[in-house]
Amino acid sequence: MTDIWSDAPSPPRVPEPAPVAPPPAPPPAPVAQIAAPIEAVTAAAPVARDQVRPDQWPPRRLSLALQGGGTFAAFTWGVLERLLEEPDIEIDTISGASAGAVNALLLACGLAEGGREAARARLNRFWVRLMHEASFRSLMLVGGFSPAGSSVAFGPTLRSGQFDPFDLDPLRQALSRDINFAALRAARSPRLLIAVTRIRDGQQQIFRNDAITTDVALASTCPPLVHCAVEIEGEAYWDGGFGGNPPLLKLAQETAATDVLLVQLTPSRDSYVPITLAAIDRRLDQITANAALNAEVAAIAWAQSHAASSLRLSRIAAEDSVEGLAQRSSADLGRGFIRLLHRSGREAAERWLGQGATISAAPPASDQRTPSAEPALA
Repeated sequence: MTDIWSDAPSPPRVPEPAPVAPPPAPPPAPVAQIAAPIEAVTAAAPVARDQVRPDQWPPRRLSLALQGGGTFAAFTWGVLERLLEEPDIEIDTISGASAGAVNALLLACGLAEGGREAARARLNRFWVRLMHEASFRSLMLVGGFSPAGSSVAFGPTLRSGQFDPFDLDPLRQALSRDINFAALRAARSPRLLIAVTRIRDGQQQIFRNDAITTDVALASTCPPLVHCAVEIEGEAYWDGGFGGNPPLLKLAQETAATDVLLVQLTPSRDSYVPITLAAIDRRLDQITANAALNAEVAAIAWAQSHAASSLRLSRIAAEDSVEGLAQRSSADLGRGFIRLLHRSGREAAERWLGQGATISAAPPASDQRTPSAEPALA
């Protein structure tokens, strides 16, 4: 050991041996490519979408999201009737729930069988027939009544024992009479996304053209307090408005069109604080009916803000055209009311067609009347 306090010189330092580099590793053997498994799915695959053309208005190809809402769906009748008068607009895909599903099926069936005029005639025949049939059974024909509000609207009548509320035959007969389900499978038919609610787990189920039957239409328009559940292949279903009214995200994923028009029937705004049981029940139903829709609109808005989306979503809201709609009943079969809704729908569609593609998407003020063709997203 070296004495660090000694004056003697330190011994010479022996150099350390140079490190020996290991032999180079042989290159890895090539890995064989493994083919990725192909998953078979029943849902429709995404399709190539048209490119946005801001200067092209009205759009040449359009998809529709039709909300349900009892007799409020006469407003949609007016919107569709006006759109069918535009020869250059092609309807690509239609989604619907409840009464929105009925309008979707009538429109698609008519287009498949005889084009625009046949579609207009089918819609007109259904709604005119409805206006002139004022019994409770004819009231059931439109389907899609508010699931919560029906207890208040029909409670006294249901308790009176004057009829069997679970008799589905009148509704089945009406759907079979006015809709040719075989025509929905034709190449000329627009794509359809019809929503029902699976009772077992509360999940939304989407039926497409080749799977749509009378039972599917019946299930989509089946509020539990008016009808019993509808069974399809051993599975029980209720009204499609519970899970998404209408299905919007699925439509956005599957449409080939750049433009999607949402026709919203259920009022989102109300200037009055409800006090009576009926008014409270009606307002709760309106809030519930729009909750899923608002979430889907927000999801599409988020996707558009975070990616280069080619989708352009706009909205026509019935409450912007019909004064006091939030205080009206979706079970009102008055002829004057249905005619008002139809006329208001036509006028709203006229404004939407004339607004141009660059209209502002600013949300409406809650205390002001807003344009009937309020764009949800630009």
